[in-house]
Amino acid sequence: MEYLVAVLPDRIQAEAAYTELENAGLPSDTLAILGAGYKSADEFGLIDPNETAKRRALQMVTWLVPFGFFGGFAFNTLTGLQTFPWAGVVGNQIIGGFLGAIAGAMGGLFVGGGVGAIIGAGDALPYRNRLRRGKYIVVVSGSRFHVQDATPILRRFKPESLQGYQAED
Repeated sequence: MEYLVAVLPDRIQAEAAYTELENAGLPSDTLAILGAGYKSADEFGLIDPNETAKRRALQMVTWLVPFGFFGGFAFNTLTGLQTFPWAGVVGNQIIGGFLGAIAGAMGGLFVGGGVGAIIGAGDALPYRNRLRRGKYIVVVSGSRFHVQDATPILRRFKPESLQGYQAED
């Protein structure tokens, strides 16, 4: 499956482009308009970078908290630190484990969330930003031939951006 994404400045041009594509024989189920009054980015399936960041952060926290606990426990055991003399040996090892777990959670939240926000969105974030600014997006999906037929039609409308994508299998 391939996609052709055109960013148009207003609703009139987006509707005109959609009509031209239909008149050229492209099936309407392969065409979509995104913008005010049409599909939203979420309805179409553009990835929300914040959701990706949350999911990655949760995955990182799930793994790093237990490792942090055991790392902190082992570090305290190996070094014999008595940071809290009132807690005793086992108490200091458990406190070391909890401090390691806190460090693991912080690492998971900051690194996992940051990485998810940076690499999880791909091109979805710029398209979402354009939709927020009142632009309209016309998407043609389908075979390579649909995309090839639609490209010259959309170019006539002088889109701000015209980008082709191939779906990952």
